[in-house]
Amino acid sequence: MFEQERGRDAPDPSMTAIDRRRSQDQVTTGPTLTFTNPVGPADATHLVLGHSLGTSAALWAEVVPLLAQSFQVMCWELPGHGNSPAAVRAFTINDLSDGIVEHLDKRGVSSFLYAGVSISGTVGLDLALRYADRIAAAAIVSAGARVDSHAAWAERAESVRASGTGSLVAGSLQRWFAPSTRERHADRAERMLHALRDTDDESYACACEALAGYDVTAGLAQVAPPVLALWGQYDQLVPEHRSAQIAKGVRRGIAQCVPDAAHASPLEQPETVAGQLTTFFGSIFQPAPDTDRGGTVARTRQVRP
Repeated sequence: MFEQERGRDAPDPSMTAIDRRRSQDQVTTGPTLTFTNPVGPADATHLVLGHSLGTSAALWAEVVPLLAQSFQVMCWELPGHGNSPAAVRAFTINDLSDGIVEHLDKRGVSSFLYAGVSISGTVGLDLALRYADRIAAAAIVSAGARVDSHAAWAERAESVRASGTGSLVAGSLQRWFAPSTRERHADRAERMLHALRDTDDESYACACEALAGYDVTAGLAQVAPPVLALWGQYDQLVPEHRSAQIAKGVRRGIAQCVPDAAHASPLEQPETVAGQLTTFFGSIFQPAPDTDRGGTVARTRQVRP
């Protein structure tokens, strides 16, 4: 189900965490990214999905079948998350974006849609800024142009290195999920908390440091592709004003709320999120008729602005 995509050179497994952090400025090889196999009509537009910090591609598990009716969907996973190998050196948000594009290049995909949650939403902004000729539209879910201070991310990175991702579980239960999710879908919440426990500590810390070093606030006005900024109604980590800032700052942006959700909206409200994404991306790509059986399927064609 998963494919691994490595940087140009094989990583050195003998490097220690300290070595990796010290060599961050000298290292050009990107991290290993893992992708699911695409699902959906073979001739449909490609849609790439990214998950939040401390979770996995399972965050989108209930959404993918719905989106796959209209798009060819694949998920990618952060280093040390889900099925992805642990990070062997520090990485940046730029590195993650470059890795996605490199993988799509190898697949011969020249244009794609993107939706990402939290840190993967930040990657989506970076893609829209640096790869505007490749990304047709982006949905930025529960993410900001900058979230939290450099010091706060650095503190969390050191805390995880000292105590492990398991130390974050209790707080994440309250921060990630709306009250109704905790009450009615405890199994879904537990699935993501299990993913958090299984996340590699050093990889999580490196992701925190990548977020600490990234701020695209000043570059929002240069983001040319259409952007949908989604926030969960009960999300205290990335509340409404973060999405509003993105929608107002980019050239073509809209903001929408995911009702009865917090920070993990694709898991909490999969039908709603799938509908919002399908509607948004459908404004960029319209259904094309399939004349084989006289009916229509949700294959897509691009609509010029």
